[in-house]
Amino acid sequence: SKLFATVGSNSNVAEHGMLAEEGRAAIWEIDRVSGTKRLFATGLRNPNGMAWMAAPGGAPVLWTVANERDEIGSDLVPDYLTSVRDGGFYGWPYSWYGSHVDSRVQPPRPDLVASALVPDYALGAHVAALGLTAAGASPLPGLLPGRAADGVFIGMHGSWNRKPFSGYKVVYIPFANGRPRGLPVDVLTGFLDAQGQARGRPVGVAIDARGALLVADDVGNVVWRVAPTMP
Repeated sequence: SKLFATVGSNSNVAEHGMLAEEGRAAIWEIDRVSGTKRLFATGLRNPNGMAWMAAPGGAPVLWTVANERDEIGSDLVPDYLTSVRDGGFYGWPYSWYGSHVDSRVQPPRPDLVASALVPDYALGAHVAALGLTAAGASPLPGLLPGRAADGVFIGMHGSWNRKPFSGYKVVYIPFANGRPRGLPVDVLTGFLDAQGQARGRPVGVAIDARGALLVADDVGNVVWRVAPTMP
């Protein structure tokens, strides 16, 4: 059996050199029996939560949420949700969202930029998406607008360098035919007060045995449980 592990970058845009990034900004596949490992996907600045999602007529597909680079302004670069292709390269640090070259990174690598995959779904700049879980058999999606039972929940830890702040909530992304479809639906909000102070910040998300959504909050130091109201 295999274990998949995410490893974030050592920097924003490799300002400490690429030697410091060796084996980082990547997802590793590890054989649990032999301990051997290999790079499964690269060029993901800070991949975090992962989930397997069903694909029409094929094997389940690995998805992840990734935090992109900073210091290009409040509205760039979007963090994202993406399927993960075996051997895929997602641009970091040389480019973002496919062929958008980051000129801060020297020397440039047009060969790698040409091979960079475009992520599937933009979540917004600096939302700091950390947690990811498939809805599975949870009844919650059926109570949300659109009632799409297939989809994922994402915990957004929230921005620190954006005006206005972004993230600080848990959202649901509906899927159709194995792909994201439609706009995010807010599931859990209210983590920022009127003065912009964080009362909580979502991190990991999971579905419990009864189908409720669990949300780890590392500012409130609690785990929230979100479940349908009993009649």
